[in-house]
Amino acid sequence: MPVYQYRGYRNDGGAATGIVDAENVKVARLKLRKEGVFPTDVEEQGQTSARHPEGSRIRATHTLGRSAALTSNDLALMTRQFATLLVAGLPLVEALGVLVDQAEKKPVKALFADIREQIRGGKSLSAVLETYGKDFSPIYVHMVRAGEASGALDQILFRLAEFLEKQLALKNKVTNAILYPALMLIVGVSVLFFLMTFVVPKITAVFVSMKQALPWPTVALMSVSQLFADYWILVVGLVVGGIVITRRFVRTDSGRMAADRVILRLPLIGDVARMVSISRLTGTLATMLASGVQLLDALDVSKRVMNNRVLEETVEGARQNIREGETIADPLKRSGEFPALVTHMIAVGERSGEMEEMLRRVSQIYDGEVERVITRLTSLMEPIMILVMGVIVFFIVVAILLPIFEMGQMVR
Repeated sequence: MPVYQYRGYRNDGGAATGIVDAENVKVARLKLRKEGVFPTDVEEQGQTSARHPEGSRIRATHTLGRSAALTSNDLALMTRQFATLLVAGLPLVEALGVLVDQAEKKPVKALFADIREQIRGGKSLSAVLETYGKDFSPIYVHMVRAGEASGALDQILFRLAEFLEKQLALKNKVTNAILYPALMLIVGVSVLFFLMTFVVPKITAVFVSMKQALPWPTVALMSVSQLFADYWILVVGLVVGGIVITRRFVRTDSGRMAADRVILRLPLIGDVARMVSISRLTGTLATMLASGVQLLDALDVSKRVMNNRVLEETVEGARQNIREGETIADPLKRSGEFPALVTHMIAVGERSGEMEEMLRRVSQIYDGEVERVITRLTSLMEPIMILVMGVIVFFIVVAILLPIFEMGQMVR
């Protein structure tokens, strides 16, 4: 029976190292968990981590010069179908052949055909997927590798499918919540720009030709309208230039960090961003740990799905502290970036040996919170935008009608 070396920490937070006999890595991890040890690193004696370096970046030897063949929907669907075929007893190569036959898109068909041929040539599934970095994320590859090691690839693929479907549903919720207000804003700004640039100047030209004193709302409207009419190219250029400069700044490390820090501090929007990131982290981490991926590797991969550099750096700092024997909860709590509920539930999971379950519950809680806050935010944004647009239109109407009323009174 293989012998595995392990590093980790006990339920009381103390460091733990030693060896354990087990049939495979997954069984070794389960044995340690039953003994009150949470393993951060488990390796068979005589092997080195050079084979799969911790935190290694996914190679992309097949991705140069090509775009991703799989959309998020495609990946979730194909993963569930793949798992179903394996559970039904089909060999790996034959299951891939079925995926090739039923794929409707040519790029997807070509992708799985190439994967099948490479596996026929003797490569493992995880090694092949690793070369398609644009289609299969590090999370996907790590979990498939863990499934191969544990002999439970079909179950791991089912977990992956559930995880991908959940992430896709969360993304769609956020996108749908933003889409309607964004469209309203674009239409409103476009209408106002058209009015101020082309319509208002023609109306106010009549007032100017009469050479009489005008009320201040009309004067203000004429000034703004004149600015748009005379310098609309400059206004558009400044807006476009500002967007381009901001995008380039955000693509730098310091710019991305600054932007993410600002986002987290915004009212409501910051709450949504933080909750989405935490839900992604805990959901991904729970899925990877349950699949047999080691804690340090799982943290390194999971932090990348958060899409917020500030929180990613916090998790990386916690990961380095775990190397030195600390628990997960303590460094996250010290950072101040994670709510007390999250760190408390993680601490409970560490003490009870139910880390995966606690992480899954945190993810479920924050999924519900995201939906609640998004609903609230959407319900607030719509009337606020209508009110703002109404005030602006009302001001324009009043500014145009006031001189007309004054002229009518002068005629009388």
